[in-house]
Amino acid sequence: MTTNLPFFIGLRYIRSRRKNGFVSFISLLSFVAMALGVTALILVLSVMNGFDYEIRQRILNVVAHAAIFNEDGVRNWQQLGADATLVRGVEAFAPYVEGYGLLSSDAQGQGVLIQGIDPLLEDAVSPISEHMMVGEMAILQPGEYGIVIGHLLARSLGVIRGDYVVLSLPELNVTPAGIFPRYKRFRVFGVFQVGAQVDSGLAFVHYRDAQKLFRTGDAVTGVRLRLADPFDAGDIVAALNDNMDPGFKAKAWTEDMGNLFQAIELEKKVVSLLLAAIIAVAAFNIIASLILMVADKRQDIAVLRTLGVEAGTISRIFMVQGSAVGAFGVLCGVIFGSLLALWIGDIVHWAEYAVGFRVFDPDVYFISQLPSRLLWQDVLMISGLGFGLSLLATLYPSYRAGQILPAEALRYDH
Repeated sequence: MTTNLPFFIGLRYIRSRRKNGFVSFISLLSFVAMALGVTALILVLSVMNGFDYEIRQRILNVVAHAAIFNEDGVRNWQQLGADATLVRGVEAFAPYVEGYGLLSSDAQGQGVLIQGIDPLLEDAVSPISEHMMVGEMAILQPGEYGIVIGHLLARSLGVIRGDYVVLSLPELNVTPAGIFPRYKRFRVFGVFQVGAQVDSGLAFVHYRDAQKLFRTGDAVTGVRLRLADPFDAGDIVAALNDNMDPGFKAKAWTEDMGNLFQAIELEKKVVSLLLAAIIAVAAFNIIASLILMVADKRQDIAVLRTLGVEAGTISRIFMVQGSAVGAFGVLCGVIFGSLLALWIGDIVHWAEYAVGFRVFDPDVYFISQLPSRLLWQDVLMISGLGFGLSLLATLYPSYRAGQILPAEALRYDH
């Protein structure tokens, strides 16, 4: 019975009526603040995880998992790619030629990244062909000077399939008639839509045409690789670089996009810290409510001490009470937060339909609804934080309750 006494009395104190109504209000406020803090933290982290996941997936639709290149160009790219596939985790390779230029039409011009690819091998390293709106990658043939562009770029240039565009390079041709910029006329063979910023600044041509365009001869910029696990790219690239000939270098997709994901991770940490402050406020409310509860129950404490209950048991009674308030708040927060995280996309979509206004315009945000990805490790971390702060908040008031002297408490109470 002595072992269960703190739990029995502590839980009963939560339901009991107080002499001071303000104590009940503070306890309720502690519970609500804890529940709201946990709910908000789970929901916001899930939404940020969703954005992070969406960005990674869309980027991996057009960016190679890894690439091997040489500043002076790569001539025997078939052998280079074959050697790369001997490294564990590398599944396929394809050549690429890369350069920058100005793509223009009668409407206007825009700077673009030109990637020369082999349509027959590209499907092995990139799912870009799955995102074609018009046309196919396979129709790119050497010598025909066809080009495939993103749908935002096509809209900006005011072109459709079959139209012609002019690609100007940052190089000059010296002729007897004068100095002129180098340019080449291309025909739009297709339009792709990934749903990311690359839709407005990326174009594909056949790598043979790119070799002529950038005057690389029979050399390519390098080979693009597909990995078994793109999120293991760092270790695989390190293994590739350990066995690379001088002048060659392997790089992971995270090297080009590292700053973006570092910024997202930093935002997650900052937002989590700010929202954790709500949980901290709830913990301080638990401290305040327990201090007031101890004052409200001085006579009960004195009677228990007179009956032989030890000071440690008295302390545990109030630890149970404060921890229970925090635990109930955390539990409600986990339930509501998890449900909101799982259904937030549908909720926002319904709200957009109800008010007739789109919060997430696909042309601006590249998404049609609010993404959310609930990670249970986040839920466990947030739950542990909430319960840990609740337990920590009970230590001082519980200690003070155990130090109350029965004689003084009964004397002042009368």
